[in-house]
Order: sequence, then structure tokens, then C-alpha cells
Amino acid sequence: MNPQALAFFSLPGGTEWIVILIVGLLLFGRRLPDIARSVGKSIVEFKRGIKDVRDDIEDQSRLEPPSTPRIEQQKTSSPGNSSGPPA
Repeated sequence: MNPQALAFFSLPGGTEWIVILIVGLLLFGRRLPDIARSVGKSIVEFKRGIKDVRDDIEDQSRLEPPSTPRIEQQKTSSPGNSSGPPA
């Protein structure tokens, strides 16, 4: 695409936003407050869910002792390990 074609895809300015708002009011009219209220409730519920998940993760990380990395577990459980007496 050439740069001149990209110039047509800029963000709307002040006048364009006013036209968009007027068209939105004409289309949605009485339903607009209900839509805004439901969007607000959805955002609050989403934030509450994220906070609950974050709290659960923090609780689990505080309760469980740190586990040894898998590399350490493989080194101690390998059959060629000479740390113990031969069988």
C-alpha cells in the first residue's frame, strides 16, 4: 500500500466524533443508557473475576512449599548416580 492510501485511515477528529455520537443516539436512543449500564456491569464483573484468580494464585503460592526443579529431580533419581551404596 502506498502512503497516500494510508492517509485516509486516520482517527476521527472532533467533528467526526460529534456526527458518530448523533448517529449513535438516533440508532440506539432509549436503549443507550441500558447498554452503557450493562457494559459497566460486565467490566466490574470481569475485574472481580481477575482479582479472584489473582488471589487464588497468591494463596496457592503461599501454601505450597517450593518444589525442586525437574532437573534436580532427574539428577537425584538417575540410575547412574553414585551418591548411595551400590545395590
